[in-house]
Amino acid sequence: MAQPTPLMPHATASWLVDNTSLSFEQIADFCGLHILEVQAMADDLTSAKYTGRDPVHSGELTHEEIERGQEDTEYRLKMHRAPVEVSRTKGARYTPVSKRQDKPDGIAWILRSHPEMSDAQISKLIGTTRNTINAIRERSHWNIQNIQAKDPVTLGLCSQRELDAAVAKAAKNLPQSDDAEDMPVVESGNEKEKLIEQLRAERDDAARAAVEAAQEAEAEAWLLAKRASEAGGSDN
Repeated sequence: MAQPTPLMPHATASWLVDNTSLSFEQIADFCGLHILEVQAMADDLTSAKYTGRDPVHSGELTHEEIERGQEDTEYRLKMHRAPVEVSRTKGARYTPVSKRQDKPDGIAWILRSHPEMSDAQISKLIGTTRNTINAIRERSHWNIQNIQAKDPVTLGLCSQRELDAAVAKAAKNLPQSDDAEDMPVVESGNEKEKLIEQLRAERDDAARAAVEAAQEAEAEAWLLAKRASEAGGSDN
């Protein structure tokens, strides 16, 4: 069974490159990375700059284990203590930093398109605070002039399924008005069929009119030709 990798493999590899004489292969093997990734870190060619993470301080390695690896390049480092997986079970939804600036746009869209949703639902769906929601609703947000309502699904703040579920849940909590009960039910299927029949009738009428016009033109042309023939015969 393969040993687990460090909790932050790239940051750990960066620290090992800077603070030990371990080979790239040893570091790559311990961190679960490709040897070229480690070499790129050493050559400062990576697009992302990682802040080194000391595996000794975190308990994943010991000084003795590092020294053993430095003395023997064929030695494979052994994890001293496996990292503890961090799970997030409570609190607001986590949103990547790159998308956090899009949250106000998503909130504005929900407030405009689905006013039936409560602040608690919006907060859970987008991962924001009620103060932010109220500020956007009351147009007192510090950046209100630049906020544009945009679909949170398009922005990547939530999935379409999550949004639909939240909207459906909010709709169930809406009070049923008496006026709504008195309104007649419109059968959309019947209306659609009537529209189709109307279009078909209009198309048939247009086709019939075109045929009649063609027949009249043909009869008029025949009559003119006949008159011309008779006129020619009388001249002779």
